[in-house]
Amino acid sequence: MTAIVPSTAAQPAANGPAALELRDVVKEYPGQPPVRALDDVSLRIEHGELVAVVGPSGSGKSTLLNVMGTLDRPTAGVVEVDGVDTARMPDDAVAGVRARRIGFVFQQFFLLPGMSAVDNVANGLLYQGVRPAERRRRSIEALERVGLGHRIEHPPNHLSGGERQRVAVARALVHRPAFVLADEPTGNLDSKSTDAVMRLIGDLHDDGTTIVVITHDTAIAASLPRQVTVFDGRLQHDSGTPR
Repeated sequence: MTAIVPSTAAQPAANGPAALELRDVVKEYPGQPPVRALDDVSLRIEHGELVAVVGPSGSGKSTLLNVMGTLDRPTAGVVEVDGVDTARMPDDAVAGVRARRIGFVFQQFFLLPGMSAVDNVANGLLYQGVRPAERRRRSIEALERVGLGHRIEHPPNHLSGGERQRVAVARALVHRPAFVLADEPTGNLDSKSTDAVMRLIGDLHDDGTTIVVITHDTAIAASLPRQVTVFDGRLQHDSGTPR
């Protein structure tokens, strides 16, 4: 059963810089002829939105994920994260923006097996100069926010798949990013855990967290307030934008 996200939604901000904005983005890969994976993509996501980016394999969805997350640079166009244009910044500056302003949740949990949940979450603050005591305090706070305050000292192998994904969500939230980018966050979960994680995403959205969910699951996408459909490297449909 596909989870239904709560219908009450935080209202996105109307003024100021967007959490994420792409303008006229093109991504080409070398070849004869070059492969255009993204073709003139423009997308604005306001603070407080919950957005699904959906498309079949080969649609350009993964390339769009990498560009939105500043993991890959566009060939042309603008990629602004919280008002900061990253497209032409030096690599080290882009890495700093990524570490401070974007939270990542992946299909694979990427938790260190020998560490407790709280230490795995604290790793999200290692490169921000946060003192150890403060790292732990904020990590506990993030785990409590995702409903795992009673499991903070448990290592990943003592947690269920759904609980591991909650730890990964807490790690994405701990540095208070401009937005969270979730790539197939339920892809490795059973239906019960999928429901729980999607309810969590809905609850975080209700609290004001900006979340972009990348998924191939049209049912999950349909349960979210805004759906952006990618096909052949272009935005085919955006339910949040009049066409």
